[in-house]
Amino acid sequence: YSASHVVVSLVKNYPNYLIINLDKLDYCASLKNLETVSEKENYKFIQGDICEPDFIKQLFETEKIDIVLHFAAQTHVGEHSNVEKFVYVSTDEVYGGSTDEFYFLLISKKPTDFYWYIFSYVITCMFNALKFPVVITRSSNVYGPHQYPEKVIPKFISLLQQNRKCCIHGSGLQRRNFLYAADVVEAFLTVLKEGKPGEIYNIGTNFEMSIAQLAKELIHLIKKTSSESEMEHWMDYVKDRPTNDLRYPMNSEKMHNLGWRPKVPWKEGIKKTIEWYKENFHNWKNSEKALEPFPVTEPFAQRSGP
Repeated sequence: YSASHVVVSLVKNYPNYLIINLDKLDYCASLKNLETVSEKENYKFIQGDICEPDFIKQLFETEKIDIVLHFAAQTHVGEHSNVEKFVYVSTDEVYGGSTDEFYFLLISKKPTDFYWYIFSYVITCMFNALKFPVVITRSSNVYGPHQYPEKVIPKFISLLQQNRKCCIHGSGLQRRNFLYAADVVEAFLTVLKEGKPGEIYNIGTNFEMSIAQLAKELIHLIKKTSSESEMEHWMDYVKDRPTNDLRYPMNSEKMHNLGWRPKVPWKEGIKKTIEWYKENFHNWKNSEKALEPFPVTEPFAQRSGP
């Protein structure tokens, strides 16, 4: 999802560079997110699967690729030694849940998403052993336009816009840090310019709220009510997910040292996001399925997409 925002920004701000967008076009991808740049001369879309090494090898042989931004979950990267920088986009979930610790390092005692944890470790080993120029980023929850509506903010917005209740997993006391898409784009561009190979950069924000409070905030904005009882009417508590950590606190000091800090206030970002979903909810052909409390999707390791 963040990838589409980054692609649009790169195409518009770097006209002398050819930006190649490789995507499998699975269930959560929508080329409509890239319509504003689809006709630009410095933009090229290629449909393909990064899990097919022969295809990737041919791509690197036919295109002069200097920098890779990797937003999916799998790749074959070791055979392409002429890449100047490889930015691997990971998640705060690799650190596991916590109530008060702030994470700085790669190794966590209790990673929630074991796949991300192992893959990040393997990539770091590649840097140490082969000097492959990889930079790892880990970000807080990103929200904004273009996001497939299985994620909590677009899901709640879309449900409410359809006069349906917000489905809240468990107690709703789980807290998340929310970072607007434009801010995370600036973070990735900063890492592209200033990030050092072998380093891990946390892209985080201090803005945090519980899922229950998030639902109330969106109910207030969309249903125009401040009544506690009326807010509760629009909230439906369902069984919890098997793994649903309380918090993912991160320390982003290394990013701050590169000159990046989030700029978009919550009120501004969420207003733009609500407005976007009024007109664009059906950008995905299966968007209605995403609004189920526990949508059935492809295995996480197969996901990719703008």
